[in-house]
Amino acid sequence: MAAPNGTSVPSKQFHIFGNSISFSISPTIHNAGFQHDGLPFDYDIRESPIIEDVAHLIESEAFGGASVTMPHKLHAHKYCQHLTEAARLIGAVNTLVVSSDSEGNRVITGDNTDWSGLYFILDSYAVRSGRRPQAGLVIGAGGASRAALYALHRAGVETLYLVNRTASAAEAVRNAFASQFTITVLATLEELPASPDVIIGTIPADKTTEEQFRSLFGRSAGLCIDMSYKPRKTPLLAVAQQHAGWETTTGLQVLLTQAFDQYRLFTGLEPPKKAMIDAVTLREGGMQIGPEMAF
Repeated sequence: MAAPNGTSVPSKQFHIFGNSISFSISPTIHNAGFQHDGLPFDYDIRESPIIEDVAHLIESEAFGGASVTMPHKLHAHKYCQHLTEAARLIGAVNTLVVSSDSEGNRVITGDNTDWSGLYFILDSYAVRSGRRPQAGLVIGAGGASRAALYALHRAGVETLYLVNRTASAAEAVRNAFASQFTITVLATLEELPASPDVIIGTIPADKTTEEQFRSLFGRSAGLCIDMSYKPRKTPLLAVAQQHAGWETTTGLQVLLTQAFDQYRLFTGLEPPKKAMIDAVTLREGGMQIGPEMAF
């Protein structure tokens, strides 16, 4: 089949690797893009409790690339010949990209688009609001929290707080970034010295309640992002939306922004954002598109 530029493109298989991901919307997003651009690619879900179970797919000649989600983000690097600086600093890989070296050998690069998708949202908010956030809070200490902290740092947010139920996990994240920037670890949300102007939730919504977050929104305006997208309105977002000056970004919007970056890496093409958003909207029975999703 010919690509949009007229060259012949071989068929390739793309996947999402993770555990308990039967609900993933990623195939809807990427297959809509492939179809729009006339590419002979297919993207599917491959569930596995350990990354080793999908090694044969990565090693296949038909492998075109993959999205990587929990619990594999911290282990996918073992199948990579190269890591981008962002993936190395964050310590988590959410994208596997296939390329060739100068001798024609296949090279798998581990990258991270969780941070770049969040950076796009943060930067869009700063431009739109005319305010550069000064303090950010990240809730949770898994692979997604590392991407969130790195994105906040790259966006110029100077004061960073991290809260997690298990202190040792939060301290490990803080120590991983110690040579790059400073993170203040707090045992509870009640220990925050002041209300931050960016809040990013990175833990499953079913592990949280609205009551946990009531004290967070003392500032008159800010941005609240939840990386969890089941349900669409999480307890964190529900509380934020009770405060008129706060803008909210759903996990579904985060998923789309990072998927746009993945699509560029997978194909070398600009993502057909409208087609991808339309496919998700159709599947989800409607979706509110935030201003940062303009295309």
